[in-house]
Amino acid sequence: MSFSFDTKNELCGIPLQRTCCARAEAYGILLFCNTFSATEVRIVTENPNFAARLPKVFHKAFGLRFDRMPEEGQQGKLTFQITEERKLHHIINTLGYDPKQHLVLHINFGMVEESCCRAAFLRGVFFAGGSITDPLKRYHLELTTSHLQASRELGVLLREIGYPPKSVGRNGSFVTYFKQSEQIEDFLTLIGAPVATLQIINAKMEKELRNKVNRRFNCDTANVDKSIEASREQVEAIRKLREADKIEQLPEKMKETIHLREAKPELTLSELAQEFDPPVTKSCLNHRLRKVVEMARALERENKKEETEDGPV
Repeated sequence: MSFSFDTKNELCGIPLQRTCCARAEAYGILLFCNTFSATEVRIVTENPNFAARLPKVFHKAFGLRFDRMPEEGQQGKLTFQITEERKLHHIINTLGYDPKQHLVLHINFGMVEESCCRAAFLRGVFFAGGSITDPLKRYHLELTTSHLQASRELGVLLREIGYPPKSVGRNGSFVTYFKQSEQIEDFLTLIGAPVATLQIINAKMEKELRNKVNRRFNCDTANVDKSIEASREQVEAIRKLREADKIEQLPEKMKETIHLREAKPELTLSELAQEFDPPVTKSCLNHRLRKVVEMARALERENKKEETEDGPV
C-alpha cells in the first residue's frame, strides 16, 4: 500500500462525534471530490476504509443517504452519487450557498471558524483531493481540486493558520502543495494523523543519518586517496634520490624517515609517525617527507638543466 493510502486509513479511525465537524469534513470532501454541482455529487475512491466512512459522514452532516453506493464486497473504484434534487438543495443550503443561484464553489469560512471544524475540513480535503509521497523518497503533500476559487481560498486558510503552501495549475486542476517536511508534519498532526507524522520524522532522521554516514565515508575515502597519492609521490621521490646516491649524505633522522616510508608505504602519516622510536609528531614527519619530495624535484630540475646545456645547439 502507498503512504497516502495508509495515512487515509489512519484518518478513517477518527470518530465522528460533533455534527459541526462532520459537516466541515463533508464540506472539504465535496469541494475536492470528483463532482460537486447543483445537479450531482459524485465521489470515487479506491480506499475501502474511506468508502465505509463516507455514508456515516454524510448521514451525520446532512441526515441523508447516497442515491448510489458500491455493492457490498465490491473492489476497485468505488462510486458514491447523489442526484436527487431535494438532497442536493439540502446540501447546498446547509453549506451556505443559494440553491437558486449558479453554484460557484468557494469556502464558506463561517463553517471553519472553530479549530476542530477547521481540522475536520482539512481532513475532508485530504480524503478527497490529497496525496502524499513516501517520505523515504521525498517530501511532497498536495491537495487537488477542479475549482479555482476553492483552491485559492484554501491557500488563504492555510496561511492564516501558519502553513503557507505553494500552488500550481496542472492539467485543468489546481494544486495546493507542501514540500517542507515540517509543514507536512504539522498539517498531518492537525488533521489527526500522528502515526503518519511520526513516520515522516523517522524517515527524516534515517535520511539524515544516511547522509551523515555517506559524507563521512566520502570524506574518509578522499582522505585515503589523498594519503595514497602522497605516499606514492614520497616513495617515487626516495627512488630518485637513491638512484642519484643522495640518501647517504642526509642526516640520520632523514635517513630513518626514508627507510620507514620505503618499508611501509601503505601507512598514513599518523600511523607512520608512531613507527619511530620514540614516536614523532605527524607535523614533524610531514615536514621531513615534504623535504624529501622537494629534494627530488630539485634534482630533477638540475638534471633537465644539464641535459639542455649538453644537448646540440
